[in-house]
Amino acid sequence: MPLHVPPAPAPALRTVLTALGSPTAVREARTPSLLRAQGPATPELPLPVHVLDQPAQDGASVTRLAGWRFLIRCGDRAVAAAETMLTADGWVFSHFFEGPYIASTERALRQAETMKQSYQPRLLSVPSLYMLTLWLHGDCTADASTGHPAPTDLLVPLAPAPPGIAAHRPLRVAELLPVLSHRVTAVPLLGQIA
Repeated sequence: MPLHVPPAPAPALRTVLTALGSPTAVREARTPSLLRAQGPATPELPLPVHVLDQPAQDGASVTRLAGWRFLIRCGDRAVAAAETMLTADGWVFSHFFEGPYIASTERALRQAETMKQSYQPRLLSVPSLYMLTLWLHGDCTADASTGHPAPTDLLVPLAPAPPGIAAHRPLRVAELLPVLSHRVTAVPLLGQIA
């Protein structure tokens, strides 16, 4: 089934296009693949980035929108990503970056396109575990900037995933959130030992 990629806010896209057109922004980004890119670089597949600070075992976890991420494509592959964030003055360009999450995101999106059900793709970050997942939201018409993971939504951990969590293995939120909650609450306890 096709993924229903939500449209990014127009001002967020404009800030990325402006940054891509700025030799200074590209040069200072420290993204060698973007600097070496042959041909035009275009922002594609905008995904809202939600942050999950404290997963709850009962499935009532609340997320907050942190920004929009665009894969930057040159030719037939994504070479980098651009992130925007919302400030009091509106959407602003945050930064370019590269690394393993670029290819991992593309792989997870291709994987999701082969599923029988349609989904709205989002990214879900769990900063305390240094974890990023592709969040496949079951309500394709939902406002992509709001909401929380429903128990039947799928989370696809991106590589590199934390130890003990398989990358690219889709899990229902009801299965994965209790594991994440346990790990998040265990992290402060480990910090107290030192």
